[in-house]
Amino acid sequence: MKNKKEILIIVILILIQSIIYVYVGANKSYLHIDEAYSYGLTNYDKVEIEENADFYNTWHNKEYYEDYLTVNEDEIGDFKPVYENQKNDVHPPLYYLLLRIAMSFSVGSFSKWAGFCLNIVIYAFITIFTYLILKKMLSNEKRLEIKAAILAFVSSIVLSSISNVIYIRMYSLLTLEILITIYLHIKLLENEKINLKLLIGIGIITLAGVLTHYYYLFFLVFLYLVLLCKYIKEKRTRELGYYTLTLVTAGIISLIIFPYSISHMFFGYRGQGVISSLEEISKILPKIFAEIHVLNYYAFNNLLYVIIGIILILWLYLKIRKKEMPKFSQKEKDILKIIAIPTICFFAITSIASPWQVLRYIVPVCGLIFIMVIYYLYKLLHAVFSEKIGNTIVAILLVIILISPFAFKLQPELWYKDKKEFVEEISEELNLPTIYVYSSQTLGFLNDILLFSKIDESYIAKDLDCTEENIQEIFENKDISKGIIVVISDNLDKNNIIETIKDAENFSTFEEVQRLWCSNVYYVH
Repeated sequence: MKNKKEILIIVILILIQSIIYVYVGANKSYLHIDEAYSYGLTNYDKVEIEENADFYNTWHNKEYYEDYLTVNEDEIGDFKPVYENQKNDVHPPLYYLLLRIAMSFSVGSFSKWAGFCLNIVIYAFITIFTYLILKKMLSNEKRLEIKAAILAFVSSIVLSSISNVIYIRMYSLLTLEILITIYLHIKLLENEKINLKLLIGIGIITLAGVLTHYYYLFFLVFLYLVLLCKYIKEKRTRELGYYTLTLVTAGIISLIIFPYSISHMFFGYRGQGVISSLEEISKILPKIFAEIHVLNYYAFNNLLYVIIGIILILWLYLKIRKKEMPKFSQKEKDILKIIAIPTICFFAITSIASPWQVLRYIVPVCGLIFIMVIYYLYKLLHAVFSEKIGNTIVAILLVIILISPFAFKLQPELWYKDKKEFVEEISEELNLPTIYVYSSQTLGFLNDILLFSKIDESYIAKDLDCTEENIQEIFENKDISKGIIVVISDNLDKNNIIETIKDAENFSTFEEVQRLWCSNVYYVH
């Protein structure tokens, strides 16, 4: 970007999207289990806080739990947990290193803004590289800068992008790395001779991608196949050799930095899960269709099927009337292959391999799918209508996409706005002795660690034999004159537990305060 006006437009759009992200982030008041892991794995001395010998069946203060989520004064400069915890977990360490650096700005206390601000900065670059890719795609169009800027901006504030920003995991970073990879490959194809600077850039971003998430390899493998076929077809063996050497070198360096990738991918439980998922042939199509529904909701704000319908109508109209289909130059075809083939393959394989059909696994390519669909619709409209009418229709559609979350009350994934008042109430008015009647069959304590980091006194009773005697022993010497808070895992008999607690401590009433991820919270008094 060399034009000052062009730079100003992008800066303004990035500021607007950042304000939107801050607003949504401010309304998020809870953590998903994986987000708790994001914080804990950057600084704690082990992967699971539950591994502490004194974790269960002992009273703890809030600082005990907050320590898992926080970089303390004596931990500044100690980056060992970033590497050691990832070695013992299932992901490579780059994202955790960046988050650890961001957490250093809020030493001694937990802050969701460490993760949010990191993702907001990442998304500024995502918008820039989306814009640069769109400029390449629209290079033959009039006013391409304005069109590319508007589409890049819209793709950055649909629900999938907002969800990606407020979900404190490595997927925003992976999204950026995939976009940079595509842009550098487009630049590579534009050069008929070997460009060492571009190859070094591709090597660096490949190294970063592999050290961020193993799913990056799904994208890279198919992108390499696209380049392989093109280079072989055009007999550019020398360029192919240098390009292949670049990727191999990046792979070797990644293994030198983090050799545990091999055990993670081929012998770890997550790697084994991916392999077994790919072998379940009967579940392949249902999983893909389930993720298409997710894509519709989040990446297109529930309008994907409408857009596909419009595309089919326009395509049939051109066919029936025997009119000319949209034309693509060889450059446009090459760019579309670089984007479409690895993106579609990534989407399909990730849909099949992932343990759940949710947004986070496909979100790194949601923006690419969005701009490809809108781009093809744009080309079809210009084949049917005049340029002015085509532009107007696309503009109206983009406005509808932007307002549809308000019209249909759509929400970002894992927003947790509904728990904001609850967290404040527990922290202040209902900050009472709290017992979590916890089943070992529960999905995971970390789903609720943020809650316990705000409660002065709490007790995690694992697989408790809930008798009156045991309850009385737990609350002995505790001030329960104002009542207690009881959290109960889903697979337990809640009514029986509540009645036992009431009888043990002579409480008369109880009320359900909040439904959590896999438990219920009650105020008993």
